[in-house]
Amino acid sequence: MIASLRGTVVAVQLDGAVLDVSGVGYFVRSTPGTLATLRLGQESTVSTTLVVREDSMTLYGFGSAEERDMFELVQTASGIGPKVALAMLSVLDPDRLRSAIAQSDLAVLTSVPGIGRKGAERIVVELKDRVGLATTTSATGAPAWREQVHEALLGLGWSARDAESAVDAVAAGLTDGAEPEVATALRDALRSLARSR
Repeated sequence: MIASLRGTVVAVQLDGAVLDVSGVGYFVRSTPGTLATLRLGQESTVSTTLVVREDSMTLYGFGSAEERDMFELVQTASGIGPKVALAMLSVLDPDRLRSAIAQSDLAVLTSVPGIGRKGAERIVVELKDRVGLATTTSATGAPAWREQVHEALLGLGWSARDAESAVDAVAAGLTDGAEPEVATALRDALRSLARSR
């Protein structure tokens, strides 16, 4: 899969842009927000995903890997193809979209063209447990990564006490104010648990 492109912006259109990468022009469909950051003649990097269909191969590009990952995730819901997924990210940024799914906010989801109430309900049912937390701080005041890692450890069969101890061990190793990647924090927590056995 083509995960990213870095090249000179040679054209910007309403629905995408062309990046010249070592002499090859790649047309990348994108959101208005990403397109607004691209400047003709300047080098840019976009996170990409390639969607292959029977009659086409379409490259989609985003300003961040988070946006691309959300684009890929929402397409795993029944009835959501790349066109609707792109519309979702054109209307809602990844955090807002994640929050709407996690909180079953159907009004926000149905604000996206092409998504009706039944479609929004299906998205919530199928993706609610997979979107993670939308903000860096939860309602309890704890950083989101702590809750995500804690929940993951519980899901792997660790006790609540062990999970809390492992998360504390990871937090103790962070510099003040650091916000670790969830995957990295989970790996470190598992290492901590393995050492304590």
